[in-house]
Amino acid sequence: MTSAAPASTTASISDPARAQTRILRVLVASQVLSGAGLAAGVTVGALLAQDMLGSTSLAGLPSALFTAGSALAAIVVSRISQVRGRRPGLASGYLTGAIGSAGVITAAVLDNPVLLFIALFVYGAGTATNLQARYAGADLAAPGHRGRAVSTVLVATTLGGVAGPNLAAPTGNLAESLGIPHLAGLFLLSGLAYALAALVLALWLRPDPLLLARALAETRDSKATAGTIADAADTREGRGGVVLGALVMVLTQLVMVAIMTMTPVHMHDHGHGTAASGLVIAIHIGAMYLPSPLTGWLVDRYGRMKIAAASGITLLAAGILAAAAPGDSVALLALALALLGLGWNCGLVAGTAIITDTVPLATRAKTQGLVDVSIAVAGATGGMASGIMVAATSYPALALTGGALSLALLPTVAATAYRR
Repeated sequence: MTSAAPASTTASISDPARAQTRILRVLVASQVLSGAGLAAGVTVGALLAQDMLGSTSLAGLPSALFTAGSALAAIVVSRISQVRGRRPGLASGYLTGAIGSAGVITAAVLDNPVLLFIALFVYGAGTATNLQARYAGADLAAPGHRGRAVSTVLVATTLGGVAGPNLAAPTGNLAESLGIPHLAGLFLLSGLAYALAALVLALWLRPDPLLLARALAETRDSKATAGTIADAADTREGRGGVVLGALVMVLTQLVMVAIMTMTPVHMHDHGHGTAASGLVIAIHIGAMYLPSPLTGWLVDRYGRMKIAAASGITLLAAGILAAAAPGDSVALLALALALLGLGWNCGLVAGTAIITDTVPLATRAKTQGLVDVSIAVAGATGGMASGIMVAATSYPALALTGGALSLALLPTVAATAYRR
């Protein structure tokens, strides 16, 4: 069931290009804030769990929990978006992430691991919403510009995502002055950032991009009829596109989360402090989002398949370098994590464009939510398995395994390209 477009949306139909410009500006503002929010879990989540539990084997559990929470949130946010529009869906997701951040801080103060794990699960809603926002950027974009529209939203995450980890030390000092454990300091920042992102969207994401896109489609009388026939004829190809796009994003998420999660723990075990690990994660997050304008242009110019294949090759290089880098070399680990972020970025932009190309407007939000659930489950699997694997083997073994897994993208992309 979908809602009818409100009067404010219908009134904007005469100038959809202007509406798209405004929508992208609001999404950029919210993504800058949410980027700072998602950095907390990435940077100190594993360290916080390790400090509470005194065990490396469960250090990957926080990443698994907030990515599992993002899976549930992806369903909820997408269902709200499907019925009510992007604005209430995204705003509610960020608000839930802010509540989770507050729960993490409370758990740290009480030294309560159970509460920590519950709060991290809720905190994952912010991660899911941050990813869902890229779809909102593409709702009104022309097919030949979807990669760039997605990349515009993604790149906005860079500012907050890079700044957030580098604030680990000062926010930790602030937390200690408030009687909160040092490692929980970044969650003070994430709670505020997610709450502000929710406020920005609730107030200014008007017209709603998904509702406006539907309203535009309904006004194209003859074109809409032709489009319906074309959609019916392309149903099989559309399903194949959804599977391919999802597979690209699932594999890149699995490899990225697994290696990223254990890098701060690996560095901590080699004597590095939170400032060094925060710098490496900041570089990684920057590489995840900063190349987005170039990636989006490449996806639109050279095609989704080629960039998806490039993603697998880049992730392989990242895994090899992370495995070979000495534990005391911040520079080489930072370079490995930068390649890891770049490979993820290529996979996400290409996969998102494939999904948006093949899913009709009537079911777009729902299908996108289900795809993001798969991505979140892959991230949860990577996060959980990473700690267990490092405890059983080593960090280099984890990195090499992740790089090898990324090669699975190549035959899949090649087979799809051949069929076309």
